[in-house]
Amino acid sequence: MANVRNLKKDINYVLGDIIEAVYVWEYNNTSKDTKESEAIIDEAIDTFDELIAKVNDKKVENKKAHFKSIQNELETKGRELIEKVNKLG
Repeated sequence: MANVRNLKKDINYVLGDIIEAVYVWEYNNTSKDTKESEAIIDEAIDTFDELIAKVNDKKVENKKAHFKSIQNELETKGRELIEKVNKLG
């Protein structure tokens, strides 16, 4: 099922890019406290784990709706994390 593979790739790319953006911010702001940025990384990792677990759930009745809800959750959480990265100061 190609849809599952693509969804897993999307989750990996989106959250990986967010983590990379935090690392770039930390590299460019070495004099600033990294407590907030580390919290964003932890949240991204937790989100990754949650979404992958949902994708791998085999007890789903309506797979199409289930995967669509995971995609929507990825978009929502991704935007929230990006906003947090942008607010790092």
